[in-house]
Amino acid sequence: MKAAQGRMRIAVLNRVFSPTGGGAERYSIALVEQLAQQHEVHIFAQQIDHHWPDVHYHLLGTPLTRPRWLNLLSYAMLTWWLTRRGFDIVHSHESIWHGQVQTVHVLPLKYNLFQGRSGWRRTLRWLKVTTSPRLLAYLLMERFRFAPGSRKAVVVTSPGLAKVVEQTYPGCAVALLSPGVNLPPDDFDRLAARRELALPEAARLLAFVANDYQKKGLSVLLEAMRALAPDVELAVVGNPSQIEKYQRKAASLGLAARVHFLGQLRDTSPLYRAADMLVHPTTEDTFAMVVLEAMAHGLPVVVSDSRYCGIAGLLTHASNAMILSSPTDATQLSLLLARILQDADLRDCLGTHARQFAQERAWPRIAQEQELMYRGLLDRAV
Repeated sequence: MKAAQGRMRIAVLNRVFSPTGGGAERYSIALVEQLAQQHEVHIFAQQIDHHWPDVHYHLLGTPLTRPRWLNLLSYAMLTWWLTRRGFDIVHSHESIWHGQVQTVHVLPLKYNLFQGRSGWRRTLRWLKVTTSPRLLAYLLMERFRFAPGSRKAVVVTSPGLAKVVEQTYPGCAVALLSPGVNLPPDDFDRLAARRELALPEAARLLAFVANDYQKKGLSVLLEAMRALAPDVELAVVGNPSQIEKYQRKAASLGLAARVHFLGQLRDTSPLYRAADMLVHPTTEDTFAMVVLEAMAHGLPVVVSDSRYCGIAGLLTHASNAMILSSPTDATQLSLLLARILQDADLRDCLGTHARQFAQERAWPRIAQEQELMYRGLLDRAV
């Protein structure tokens, strides 16, 4: 009962604990930074690129980096052993079987495998699963992850993901806790930010942030740029291994001088300060933290609708964002971008309302909700 009322000892499970890992990793890191102010937090990870006062880091060996399913299985077994005693809460961001709190950042594998398949197509898919140790291991761990239990909480990051989980695993009760954001100062120097990143000072600058350029829509964005004015340029941040391929595509479209590949940034804030707009024509994103981060900087955002991007289910078209109904339609995207670029009143409206939306989702508030969930689980255990 003492732990439920006072300081908690919390284990956080992430194989990669780095701000450059992606949205799920940044979600976990931001929560840890908030929770560590009041509680004893331990990180169990295979890769760690983070340092925070009073956080305890446990770097785990990786004897099996490949295949990935064996790596996940060995990580799950090791962290189960290390955290089975001595912790009030075990919070997992991985698709493994243990942890009272399971935060889900991606679509369930079962959904991806079987959604929309029936008859002989579904039978063939089951045949593929039963003959694949990899798929069997993933599905078994996922099944235990979503198994109902009074002393566990399954947390999802968007309303759309909640529907998918409940449809895929009936009986699994989910809690919605969308990501938060660190609010920047109200005033910042856009010109200084552009100079810091060596970006053109006079251009109208679009921003694109992703680790999977294809899934998050960089190809369609490049095609849409051909219809925009020559002074509209693009800054791309993310996975450097994909840069060469998209440099060639930009060059083939006559955009080589207008597209700037910056690689990975440990801190994306300078990009948001430098940009005039964020464009996120993703074809699959359970939330999209980059959209919320851009909104916190008062940027107009263009984002795929809720069928493709979780945060869109919380947004209002032409009020705090512009919603793209078809993320693969370059013509629709170019018209939407042109409308924003040409209408100063619309840009101001979008930016103001975007900032207001983000202010309601500051990380301290999200962390407080997470802490209340922890305490509820401990109360039930007692």
